Amino acid sequence: MIDLVAVRRELHQIPEVGLQLPETQAAVLRHLEGLPLEITLGETLTSVVGVLRGGRETDGKRPVVLLRADMDALPVEELTGLDYASTNGNMHACGHDLHMTMLVGAVHELCARKDELAGDVIFMFQPGEEGVDGAKYMLEEGLLDVAGARPDYVYALHVWSALDPHGTFSTKPGTVMASSDIAKVRVVGRGGHGSTPQLAADPVPALAAITTSLNTMVTRNFDVQNPVVVTVGLLQAGTIANVIPEEGRLEATLRTFDTDVRAKLFNTIPTLVEGIAAGHGVKGETEFVEQYPVTVNHAGEADFVAEVVADLFGEERHSRWSAPLAGAEDFSRLLEAAPGCFIGLSACPPDLDPATAPFNHSAYARFDDAVVADGAALFTELTMRKLGR
Repeated sequence: MIDLVAVRRELHQIPEVGLQLPETQAAVLRHLEGLPLEITLGETLTSVVGVLRGGRETDGKRPVVLLRADMDALPVEELTGLDYASTNGNMHACGHDLHMTMLVGAVHELCARKDELAGDVIFMFQPGEEGVDGAKYMLEEGLLDVAGARPDYVYALHVWSALDPHGTFSTKPGTVMASSDIAKVRVVGRGGHGSTPQLAADPVPALAAITTSLNTMVTRNFDVQNPVVVTVGLLQAGTIANVIPEEGRLEATLRTFDTDVRAKLFNTIPTLVEGIAAGHGVKGETEFVEQYPVTVNHAGEADFVAEVVADLFGEERHSRWSAPLAGAEDFSRLLEAAPGCFIGLSACPPDLDPATAPFNHSAYARFDDAVVADGAALFTELTMRKLGR
């Protein structure tokens, strides 16, 4: 029997960032050795995909279930003080080490029960969820066709170090996480001496006006009941107090909960930027970096997950969220391709208050690895109910 806590703590000590995770990939492969899987490794990223062929005969189409775990960590120096803390300058501050472990546990259990499966399972171990769109790369490399038929159902689990009480599974139908994009604004003027601004075309006042107007734009152009978040996180212009610079720039993160609202935002921002810049006698340009779409759970699958959680662990272990999170997820791309559900699981240590515990991405975030067995059990039961009964 595989020791899932040991697996999780091993993975916790070797966090890697981005699309290239050689140590993590090697560890995952080691924990899959000897299992009846068809393994495919990524070409442009260190992904691992395993396909399990169910042993039961079917009269018609063989359904396919896809289970996903992300693998990458964050460039955060860990400050938890745990005896198995990372020491390499990176940290599994978002709990992806637990995700991998839960999926490894499900792989072992489903392989042991493969003769009960009247269909196939895709196990997706994905690098690069943290802002570099690893799911997109895996889709481009043929993930959806790796089993010979496209997935009929897709599921992912994500742990939280706060929010809900320890061991609580959370779902909701519809939008569960926001889209995420970046707006890059460049304002170009004409530099000069700070003592004679009338001889220059100063981009700084225009940049400042654009920064404040982005928030006013949200309140005057978008429905307050369908939230939009625009946060300017980078603002740069000039090098010294008495020089008017040639140009300045800002970058803002954009979050929406609706695909149409996201499209409207892409149209509205350039109009605002160009108009304000023109009013200041300078030129404004906008470039968008599209990141993750809105993460939308299928209503029937959210209800199905809630039912399975209640059957396995009791109704008190399930929370139906009323509102989505403003974070973003590239599992959204899988949910665009097939029905499924993105499921939360609180790994908040029992000795901490989930209302005040350090949240995901904090250098102090702690995740209780006691939940990994439950996550593996849920992955397994979701699959068995789709393919085994």
